[in-house]
Amino acid sequence: MNTQYHERNISMVMDMYELTMSNGYLNQGFKDTWVAFDVFYRNNPDNGGFAIFAGLQQVVEYIENLHFSEEDVEYLRSKRLFTEEFLEYLLHFRFRGDIYAMKEGTVMYPNEPVITVVAPLIDAQLIETTILLEINHQSLIATKTNRIVQAANGKPVSDFGARRAHNVDAAVYGARAAYIGGAAGTATVLAGKMFHIPISGTMAHSWVMTFDSEYDAFKAYAESYPDGTVLLVDTYDVLKSGVPNAIRTAREVLEPMGKKLIGIRLDSGDLAYLSKEARKMLDEAGLSDCMIVASNSLDEYTISSLNRQGAKIDSYGVGERLITSSSTPVFGAVYKLVAIQKDGKFIPKIKISETAEKITNPGIKEVYRVYDENGKAVADYLAVKGEQIRDFDPVRYVDPVNYWKNRSFVGCHFKKLQVPVFEKGKRIYDLPDIEEIRQYVKDQLENEIWEEEQRFENPHEHYLDMSPAYYEMKMDMLHESRTR
Repeated sequence: MNTQYHERNISMVMDMYELTMSNGYLNQGFKDTWVAFDVFYRNNPDNGGFAIFAGLQQVVEYIENLHFSEEDVEYLRSKRLFTEEFLEYLLHFRFRGDIYAMKEGTVMYPNEPVITVVAPLIDAQLIETTILLEINHQSLIATKTNRIVQAANGKPVSDFGARRAHNVDAAVYGARAAYIGGAAGTATVLAGKMFHIPISGTMAHSWVMTFDSEYDAFKAYAESYPDGTVLLVDTYDVLKSGVPNAIRTAREVLEPMGKKLIGIRLDSGDLAYLSKEARKMLDEAGLSDCMIVASNSLDEYTISSLNRQGAKIDSYGVGERLITSSSTPVFGAVYKLVAIQKDGKFIPKIKISETAEKITNPGIKEVYRVYDENGKAVADYLAVKGEQIRDFDPVRYVDPVNYWKNRSFVGCHFKKLQVPVFEKGKRIYDLPDIEEIRQYVKDQLENEIWEEEQRFENPHEHYLDMSPAYYEMKMDMLHESRTR
């Protein structure tokens, strides 16, 4: 019987159609046909103004270790669907293509290529599911966490969500994404170990209930952890017993040891009222440096409300609504074919839909971020790959909505958002550590991204403009599709 501890090959984490199509491609002679796929998403979570790209490190690890074992192949053989030629192909499979991606932590917007895979058709097809699940999950949690961190307005936010996560991997990698998004740390120990994220944790109500009295429980904890005593004060009655017993512990246990009470935690009730009353009691007792930590079904909206009410909270522990992004639990990134090679040249491909937002942006392209003279990002810009884009020269663009207007970026700086990650199957990109990624997010939001895009309600829409050449190519393809 296999358990969760059984060794697993995540190369097999794929939708079945990736294998059936790949088997068919091999049968039809497409083994060495190169294609291009774009990864992009269509809508920002929570109707926000942007999203944060996370999960690239795990994509890289997946590609570098992608293989099929004899056990994997034997399992597929048992399904009696695949040719022996294809099964033998899988036994020797290694990714051979190129991958371009935005740097992890990049602030990103809908409908622009976050990752581009240029590879033999089978190679590109087999990696679809895992690329999407890594990017979808971590980008979602990083984005949600950043909203919560912004609502906290400088007060630390910690991930308390492991027990509400969808499984073990979701808890661990969700904690990683949360840290990238701005969380101060996590309660998930394995995430701390794997990714060097600060970990924290004190006690549950069961600790308090184990002892004969609340004071006995607090006293025992303070004696065990005199340098980090944070007491959970809502097991019985916050104001009548919890806070008074915490104050007593500070005076009778910690102060004689030369130590201080670090904090108290509120985990239920009216957090605004209780925090204000607790603050008064602590201050009157001379414990003005004792922090008040709050938890209990928090998100960006409840934290914003607590701030408006003048709550005296110094730090937040956020669980289920962070680790599951419960308000918008699906990120929605997709993986679409945009070009196929014929006679040594990549031919653009476009997906047509009666739903306008599902019409894809065809071809291998460059995506630029456009900065004004103050270093603020004014738009993103799609261009045909190889187009000459020069800083500070007037650069014409087409607004996809107001396409009839003749407009130019003047005096602007252009930065390519994608960097080469794999070339002919070999990684050529040095992965940054998690602290670099986290700082990169912070720097962008503080210095490059307009505050108007960062508000929760009706944020300013970041423009995704097109070069005239790119726009004309796309329109020509749409026109051609209508005449077929």
